[in-house]
Amino acid sequence: MSDALHATLVSRRIDGRWRGALIRGPSGAGKSTLALRCLDAGFRLVADDRVVVFASGGRLFGTAPRPLRGLIEVRSVGVVACDAALSLSEIALVVDLVAETERTPEPAFCLLAGLSLPRLLLPIADADLPRRMAVALAALQRGL
Repeated sequence: MSDALHATLVSRRIDGRWRGALIRGPSGAGKSTLALRCLDAGFRLVADDRVVVFASGGRLFGTAPRPLRGLIEVRSVGVVACDAALSLSEIALVVDLVAETERTPEPAFCLLAGLSLPRLLLPIADADLPRRMAVALAALQRGL
């Protein structure tokens, strides 16, 4: 069974494996803008605006609905093709865009498709979000 979420999914190869970060936030929060910044930091786009998620083998995966595959919305420009796109990725981290965060928060988790996933709250206005996401994904891959 699969569910479609209002979110964006980017993925990065870490230790030979694609690890995805599902970016959530209210409409206009900057999910697509963050995805563009992530592309500049070595991530690949999986889905923008809508992410179809499904569980398989105890892991969560995401893809774009067919009409949106390989496309990203660039504010003030429109919907454009993205050369750095993947068709599917495991989701290893949920990133929720919020106004403010604690400096050193307790580990957090959320439930998606019956699976518990690490959740990271990141401030919308922070310029260093792609780096923080990459560090979090690498730490998860190494079991830290």
